Amino acid sequence: MARAIWSGSLSFGLVNLPVRMYAATESHTVHFHQIQRGTSDRIRNKRVNERTGKEVPAEEIVKGVDAGDAYVLVEPEELDDIAPGRSKALEISGFVDLDDVDPVYFDTTYYLGPRGKDYGKVYALLHKALKESNKAGVATFVMRHREYLVAVQAEGDILTLHTLHWADEIRDPRDEIGDLPGRTKIPERELKTAVQLVEALSTAWRPEEYHDTYQEKVRALIEAKRKGETVEKAQEAPESTNVVDLMSALQASVDSARGSGKGKGEGGKPKAVAAKRRSGSRSENRPGGKGAGRPSATDLSQLSKAELYERATEAGVQGRSSMTRDDLVEALSGSGGGRNRAKKAS
Repeated sequence: MARAIWSGSLSFGLVNLPVRMYAATESHTVHFHQIQRGTSDRIRNKRVNERTGKEVPAEEIVKGVDAGDAYVLVEPEELDDIAPGRSKALEISGFVDLDDVDPVYFDTTYYLGPRGKDYGKVYALLHKALKESNKAGVATFVMRHREYLVAVQAEGDILTLHTLHWADEIRDPRDEIGDLPGRTKIPERELKTAVQLVEALSTAWRPEEYHDTYQEKVRALIEAKRKGETVEKAQEAPESTNVVDLMSALQASVDSARGSGKGKGEGGKPKAVAAKRRSGSRSENRPGGKGAGRPSATDLSQLSKAELYERATEAGVQGRSSMTRDDLVEALSGSGGGRNRAKKAS
């Protein structure tokens, strides 16, 4: 069981619910140590006195704020003293519709659990009330010498807590971005085609299908270097679309997203939609399916990785996001190796 990172009392009205807060996410980033080149020696950071150059133990370090002519020193206990009770209190001051909260305000998500079985009924009551009202409780609390603005929400069968940025922490985009377009007139034809592209690329939200491919490549690089092998370099970033070619780029994107060619599929639906409907009952159209006319590995080897990935998407190859170029060729040509890799990756 995970260790709680904060515990206290969540209050709404005159009702108090003892809760524990747990991390809802974890990082999968590869963490590197600092090593001196040419050796296996670790580089470590030390807290040193900048005047004497001597290392200072943690218990002798206090916080300080530069007041101009001197530093104002503050002890950790003094920070606790000015927030009596508040460091253990999560006070809901009101309930709002989360749809009214701009996404830029959201920061980090945590799970909330009752602090013991005795408080299960109160926990379930608040969860059900928030779920039926479709509201979130706005509250504040103090953790690690910092006050947080949060939203408590019912998600699934638990309560979640989302830390929010304060209003004065949100930057005005017009102050930050110097070349934001003003009132730009968009030709109706371009807008219509852009909407068609959005619709053609629309899909259900399945977060498990998305992978951090960069971290996967970092791990592959580490493994290759461990074995004395080399890895394929990534493709260059695509060039920016020329405004003159915008319409042709949009139309080509729509055609590609719909499968191939122009026009509608069965029932007047775009070809991509019609093909998706048929795919459930016609396994022979998929790579490796019965009677499939598979392209040869030789033909596929002439395509770029981006083109291979596009074909793999159309063919429904699982695990394609983590495949190498050779894996994609094998999977699309129907060989066992690519399929086995696809199953492992998924």
